Order: sequence, then C-alpha cells, then structure tokens
Amino acid sequence: MNIQESGQMYLETILVLSREKANVRAIDVANHTGYSKPSVSRAMGILKNGGMIDVDADGYIRLTEEGKRVAEDVYARHGILTKALTLLGVSQETAEEDACRIEHYISSETVECLKRFIENK
Repeated sequence: MNIQESGQMYLETILVLSREKANVRAIDVANHTGYSKPSVSRAMGILKNGGMIDVDADGYIRLTEEGKRVAEDVYARHGILTKALTLLGVSQETAEEDACRIEHYISSETVECLKRFIENK
C-alpha cells in the first residue's frame, strides 16, 4: 500500500501513543493531532483497509507488522532530521515542526547520510 503523508502521520501518532499508553483509540489520536473525530475515523478506516492497523471490538487500535514498520521508519526520520536541524542551530521547536514536514519527502539516501553525520558529531 502506498501511504500518503497523512497516513504516515497517523501511523507515527499511533506508534507514539502506544508507547505512552497500553491501549490507543481513535479519540486519543484525535486529541493528540487536533483533528476532528470524523476525520480520524475516516483515516483509521483507510489504514485498516490497507492492512496498516487492526481495530478490535472495543475500538483499540494496533499497528500491524507493516504499519509498525512504516511508523517506525517515519519516527526515525523525524528524530534524525530534528537532531540534524538543531545541530545546525535551528531552535528545538522549529526543528520539530520542520522535521515533521520534511520526513515524508526526504530520500533514504539523504537520511542515511544525515544519520552518519550526526553519529560523527
């Protein structure tokens, strides 16, 4: 499944929330992102149909193996980009915001180069 930017963001949010709490529901995703409940419900349906998440009878959301892989990749990119930007002198807040926008479009090659650069600092 080709995941759009918004889908990647939802998967990353589910990953982050699942690290903070045992059970994640659509309302948790809505509260975290600030998106409306109907928008989140629609996105969860798309991700479920795409095999990225499972939703149980109680409404608890779990990432599938593929969903977790995508979410962890986006999350790692975010961290690498944030660190690289702060090393350049960008404020933490701006670095976080910019990393969130860049993480969906940057090539794997560039991410790997940034990662090596950070490790040598």
